[in-house]
Amino acid sequence: MTVPSPLRSRDFRYLVGGVTVSGLGSAMTPVALAFAVLHLGGSATQLGLVVAAFATAEVLTMLYGGVLGDRLPRQLLMQGSSAATAVSQAACAVVLITGHGSLWLLSGIGIVNGCLGAIAQPASNALTRSTVTAEQLPRAVVLRSLATQTAFAVGFAVAGVVVAVAGPGWAIAADAATYAVAAGLFAMIRTPAAAPAHRERLRAELAEGAREVFRHAWLWLLIGQALLYHLCYGGVQGVLGPIVVGDAWGEEAWGWALAALMAGFVAGGLVALRWRPYHLLRRGVLLLSLTAAFPLAMALAGDLRWVLAGAFVHGVGLQLFSVNWDLAIQQNIREDMLARVYSFDLVGSFVCRPLGLALTGPVALLVGTRTWLIVVAAVIGLSSLAALGAPSVRQLTRGRPYAAPHAFSS
Repeated sequence: MTVPSPLRSRDFRYLVGGVTVSGLGSAMTPVALAFAVLHLGGSATQLGLVVAAFATAEVLTMLYGGVLGDRLPRQLLMQGSSAATAVSQAACAVVLITGHGSLWLLSGIGIVNGCLGAIAQPASNALTRSTVTAEQLPRAVVLRSLATQTAFAVGFAVAGVVVAVAGPGWAIAADAATYAVAAGLFAMIRTPAAAPAHRERLRAELAEGAREVFRHAWLWLLIGQALLYHLCYGGVQGVLGPIVVGDAWGEEAWGWALAALMAGFVAGGLVALRWRPYHLLRRGVLLLSLTAAFPLAMALAGDLRWVLAGAFVHGVGLQLFSVNWDLAIQQNIREDMLARVYSFDLVGSFVCRPLGLALTGPVALLVGTRTWLIVVAAVIGLSSLAALGAPSVRQLTRGRPYAAPHAFSS
């Protein structure tokens, strides 16, 4: 029997619409923020510290967001977070456009935005399963990811042009507008409230979520691998990339590099619509090793086309892994634990990213930018392949999905 498209679900359409439109604006912010710091006279180290402030706030708040995502209506958290982020981004845009920006101010707004995003992200990830049927879930995971990454691809491409023509402030203003639209879309989602359950103290609920993570060897092992990936690669994309590519080919070239990265995500998503491996993680982890292509191209290529190709390959590999990783979590974690597991996934993956962002500038200065880019490529490529040594990673297969509670259709 043919399974109806997830897009026939009204709630799924609003969910995908919200995350897509906010993703379009959010893709512009990293590019705008990087050049805003550089235009203010900041160095690579200072840029790393500004980005690290956002990442630190995000990590510190994420676990609490996971608990809230299992306690409260998830669409309500997403609506409130988006509305508040629209306000904070609008304030950031105003100070930059009027020439009153400073490194301290950008760091402060970054902390606020990091907290707001972290509150809603676990709930956002967990909500997908509540908007479709169990049979629609695999395709829904791919479609949501594909829509989001397409928006990011467009956003990154537009960002470089907007920053070069109008300045960073206007790019951040566009992000504020997209968050306002997203808040309206999330407000129209109507999923049923979870069944009432006895709630423990925050620490007890976090401990319960941690036990669920450690119950699955493949889960905690690949969270650890992601920690290593973001520790090394985060600084490449957030700090060295804008400088290396911008200095060689101009500011707009970095926007195009990020657009190529997102185009790789889109291409990977299109492949995932048709390719459904029985072993969810075995093929995905192998493809994850392709992420080494981007930093390696930045280190060795003398032509922008090779850098764009490396970014594209990176995106394809990471997207194909991510789709299967997300489906593995959706199919193997029960509903009342889902947001907390996602929060541990996000925190475990990103907990060392602020450290990597802060240290990338000094380390690259010490050992040389090219050498550090090659080291990063080796670490993220080889650590991905090493994960194949775990039987739990190699043997995890597509399973019978947890039954989704409902799916409203129009």
